Amino acid sequence: MKILLTGSSGFLGSVILDVLSNHADVISLSRKNANIIADLVDGTPKLPQVDLVIHCAGKAHSVPKTEVEKQAFFDVNVNGTANLLKGLEATPILPQSFVLISTVAVYGCETGTLINEGYPLNATDAYGVSKIQAEQLVKEWCAKHNIICSILRLPLLVGKNPPGNLGAMIKGIQKGYYFNIAGGKAKKSMVLTSDVAKIIPELAKIGGTYNLTDGYHPSFGKLAQLMGKQLGKARIKNMPYWLANVLGKAGNLLGNKSPINQNKVVKITSDLTFDDSKARKILNWKPNSVLEEFKIK
Repeated sequence: MKILLTGSSGFLGSVILDVLSNHADVISLSRKNANIIADLVDGTPKLPQVDLVIHCAGKAHSVPKTEVEKQAFFDVNVNGTANLLKGLEATPILPQSFVLISTVAVYGCETGTLINEGYPLNATDAYGVSKIQAEQLVKEWCAKHNIICSILRLPLLVGKNPPGNLGAMIKGIQKGYYFNIAGGKAKKSMVLTSDVAKIIPELAKIGGTYNLTDGYHPSFGKLAQLMGKQLGKARIKNMPYWLANVLGKAGNLLGNKSPINQNKVVKITSDLTFDDSKARKILNWKPNSVLEEFKIK
């Protein structure tokens, strides 16, 4: 099988490349360190004929501070996807299957328990909306060309040397300035990057839209405890809810200058979990526990 993998140098993409290269011919596409060096935002890439496309390239979740930063989500996640599809249309034979890496952010939820794939796509932020539009593009294109379409909506990705909030959390524990808030009891859905990579071959045969989680939905307190143990930091500091709430109110007054506000306090202290029973039933999804398998390096 020939596979085209976009975003192959990214956090998840590099794991997918490593796992699938053991039993398939994977052609990597990225802005650096890949078989095909290309920026999908810049135009239509020249692509080889392949059996499967895994579209992992995208602009990751961050909080935009300007209109230019907001537009970047649409440039990468929507226009970049459109350019990829145009490039595929120029190949002699279209792929049999297309897998899009999406996100649970499309649901637009900041709190909730066991949200499933039938939940409305209510995102209003630039990241979530751009991912909704990318999903729609891919679904329509696959339907038009009779290609098996698969979409993975992923929560917090956990793996070695993680970027983003998880990376910041590790750094904070290392430096001693990370705090659990109200004991860090809120449960959050997470999934190991290696498990996501391993399910893709089966997913590509069947198609459909799926949430993937580890099924345990650990709290940030438990995750911080695990990280602290690995980093030799046995005691994780705790900030009581009343103090976090006071800081959140102050943050509301300071605006963008503050790292915390009341909305962030609510998010940090509320459960947000997603239901992966559809993947378990149809794909025989049997993930590992994040708390049992996660190694920082």
